[in-house]
Amino acid sequence: MNAINIAGLAEKIQLRRAGKGIREAAKEIGISPATLSRVENKKIPDLETFGKICKWLGDDPAIYLGIRNRSLEAPRAQLHFKKGAAIEQDSAKALSEMIILAQKAMLEEEEL
Repeated sequence: MNAINIAGLAEKIQLRRAGKGIREAAKEIGISPATLSRVENKKIPDLETFGKICKWLGDDPAIYLGIRNRSLEAPRAQLHFKKGAAIEQDSAKALSEMIILAQKAMLEEEEL
């Protein structure tokens, strides 16, 4: 897992609070001014503080954690078959392969 992009987080905080004092911004976030100052000085916050800051910024925490946002990925099709359902095993296999091929085609089309 990649390290937290603390420099990016600190920069975004400073941009967001431009014109506001550190006490005012910290109050909006729900953290102490000292904590906000530490994060602005590129110290890694605890998880709760990190969550509050991301919420205040309106950012997905994944941006700073180096995690790809799954909501931006192509949708994945899933199908659940119940035991004793009317569909035959060969048909279920063919259907699952068709879904996978359709998904691959969609991803290739998006790359163009």
